[in-house]
Amino acid sequence: MLLFGADQPPKSATHRAYLELRRKIITGQIAPSERLKVEDLKAQLNTGAAPVREALSLLTSDQLVERLDQRGFRAAPAGRDHFQEILNLRCTLEDLALRDSLRLAGQDWEEALVIAHHHLSKVDRSDTDLFEERHRVFHMQLLAGCGSAILLKFCAQLYDLNIRYRYLAIRSKTYARRDVAAEHKAILEAAVARDADTASARLMDHYRKTGAFLSEQLA
Repeated sequence: MLLFGADQPPKSATHRAYLELRRKIITGQIAPSERLKVEDLKAQLNTGAAPVREALSLLTSDQLVERLDQRGFRAAPAGRDHFQEILNLRCTLEDLALRDSLRLAGQDWEEALVIAHHHLSKVDRSDTDLFEERHRVFHMQLLAGCGSAILLKFCAQLYDLNIRYRYLAIRSKTYARRDVAAEHKAILEAAVARDADTASARLMDHYRKTGAFLSEQLA
C-alpha cells in the first residue's frame, strides 16, 4: 500500500476514512497521543460514525492508534524509546529479509528494484509525500524476494510506524545535509551485486544515521 493510497481504485467509506486518518497521523496533522473523538472525526471526514469506528479499529491493528478502556481512542504516542524500539526491530528483521531476498530472488526482482530506485532518484525532495511513497517502494522491494509473506508484513508495518519520525527528520535542515541519494545508490549497487554483507551493512548504516539524528531530536 502506498503511503496515502495514491493510484488506488475507489474504496469503501471505511477504507477512505482509514486512509485519511492514517495520512493525518503519519504526517503529524494528528499529534501523537491526541484524543480521537468519533463525533469530531465524522465532521472532518464527512462520513458516518460506523466507518470512523471501523477505521480506528484498523489503525489500532496498525499500532498507529490506541484504544482507551471505555474512553475511546487516541493517536499512538511517539517518543525516543518508542522510536528506538522500532529501529532495533527493523534492523533485526530487515537484515534477515534482505539476506534471504538477495539469496532467493530472481531477475524480475532485480529489475523491479532498479526501476524503484530510478523512480525514487527522480523525485524532488521538497515533494515530501511523493518522496515518501517512492522511498517506501524502494525499501520494500529490497526485501520483496525473501520468500516469507509473514516477514514482509512485519517489515512493512515497522516501516509505516517509522514514517512519522522520518517526517521530523526530512523537515530538519541538519538532516537535509545528508546525501541520502548516495546512500540509496550504494545500497542498490551492493544488492544488485548480491553482496549480502555489504548490502546489509549499508542498509543498517542508512537506518542508524537517521536513528542517531532522531534520537537527538526526541531527547
